[in-house]
Amino acid sequence: MTLPNLAPIPELYVSHESAQKLKIEAGNLPSWDLTPRQICDLELLMNGGFFPLKGFLSEADYDGVVDNMRLADGTLWPMPITLDVNEKFAEGIAPGQDIALRDQEGVILAILSVTDKWVPNKAKEAEKVFGADDLAHPAVNYLHNTAGKIYLGGPVTGIQQPVHYDFKARRDTPNELRAYFRKLGWQKIVAFQTRNPLHRAHQELTFRAAREAQANLLIHPVVGMTKPGDVDHFTRVRCYEAVLDQYPQSTTTMSLLNLAMRMAGPREAVWHGLIRKNHGVTHFIVGRDHAGPGKNSQGVDFYGPYDAQTLFKQYEEEIGVTMVDFKHMVYVAEKAQYYPANEVPEGCTVLDISGTELRRRLREGLDIPEWFSFPQVVSELRRTSPARAKQGFTVFFTGLSGSGKSTIANALMVKLMEMGGRPVTLLDGDVVRKHLSSELGFSKEHRDINIKRIGYVASEITKNGGIAICAPIAPYTATRRAVREMIEAYGAFVEVHVATPIEECESRDRKGLYKLAREGKIKEFTGISDPYEVPANPELAVDTTGVDVDHCAHQVILKLESMGLIKA
Repeated sequence: MTLPNLAPIPELYVSHESAQKLKIEAGNLPSWDLTPRQICDLELLMNGGFFPLKGFLSEADYDGVVDNMRLADGTLWPMPITLDVNEKFAEGIAPGQDIALRDQEGVILAILSVTDKWVPNKAKEAEKVFGADDLAHPAVNYLHNTAGKIYLGGPVTGIQQPVHYDFKARRDTPNELRAYFRKLGWQKIVAFQTRNPLHRAHQELTFRAAREAQANLLIHPVVGMTKPGDVDHFTRVRCYEAVLDQYPQSTTTMSLLNLAMRMAGPREAVWHGLIRKNHGVTHFIVGRDHAGPGKNSQGVDFYGPYDAQTLFKQYEEEIGVTMVDFKHMVYVAEKAQYYPANEVPEGCTVLDISGTELRRRLREGLDIPEWFSFPQVVSELRRTSPARAKQGFTVFFTGLSGSGKSTIANALMVKLMEMGGRPVTLLDGDVVRKHLSSELGFSKEHRDINIKRIGYVASEITKNGGIAICAPIAPYTATRRAVREMIEAYGAFVEVHVATPIEECESRDRKGLYKLAREGKIKEFTGISDPYEVPANPELAVDTTGVDVDHCAHQVILKLESMGLIKA
């Protein structure tokens, strides 16, 4: 490995003086409010993290990246970096126009000079980039159900970087890190990518990697967007800071990377290598199932455990970063130390705690041994993830009109209030429509907005340790999934499908709604003229036909007990 080239890398920012002038001019341009993922992408475009990209991909570059991981000029680049917008905004934009790119507070961050506008083949993008057009993959789900239908491409002129109010001293641009390495005279730097808290096995792994490469260590955790359900970055960074003093100060540093991960496995590993090359590193640790999203819709891992290492090795020379393959570390009881799993002395007792087992122990308030993690890390995790019986959670009833959702929800609310301990809030579909969504109609778009508003309120209740009970119809799978992801960032989401057949619901039709729908007087009525997508894997399904409400509510209580969310 040659010495790292630590000369400054090209950035897309203009001078401060030019930025002030451009800000004024940009105020008159059409403007797009960036999504959180687009803000992450734009930051790394502007500061050189995504070098050699000069902006969001053109259609030709996009096609090349999707098809064979190369830009139109042949340069290796595995991940589409696109500005997706909705059809309404795209109607008013044509190639040759400039648009202002704003953050969610309305601050202008950059100007995009639009060169391309096209409708992508998202199914093809999913197949090629993520390996399958399977909605169980979080990025494929995002592609189809969150991302806009139109892509805009073109060079970006950077005006200012996004503002971060948290951990400012830990955030470095590629050039700031390069200058730091240059100042310290570091010749070899091995980067460790992580989106999880650091435990003792990680520390041992990174020690060994740095020692084998005879390199200094950069702990480079992602704090942009990771996988839904991951530990929030505030908690993770506090955990990292708690164990930094376990490393020799003169050999190790930590910097935060505001990257929006795609969980694309092999392609993501190559992408991560290119990003780290731009940050001045010479070596990169590629993990087992690196950036894997978990199971597909058939219950099988999306990627093989070593697919990422294989693809990275194939392009290692072109990336310009040497791969350090991740060794699965296990604790050997007799030796009281960690060993790579394939180097354990014969006859020794191996101890290991999986991520699933760690979450179970946190959830149930069980002991986490010191051989596994540092007491400071466990303490931070317990602050954010108290035992489940002390966490907020959401019970989300879904089912046809007249199925009995609201009645069971009311009974459940009373039972939970009788138990006490946490505040309980009922977000009934009709009540929410009256107070939060009175301006909305019953089109698919408006129903989705209504459900997402319910989800947002429930997530805030859950985050603050309360119990939210929701009882909308919520007919669409994608919307229910979006609500689940919103809530599971803070606590448990318990989906209860009230699976009462439509014939029974129709026979109870006190308001005469089904009759009006059958006569065509109510348009887009769920179950008649609009579909109800039955939940595939709800936590609980109940049918209220011939069953009293108290029994159904009790079934939910038993489910909550079995999940450890309440104690009888």
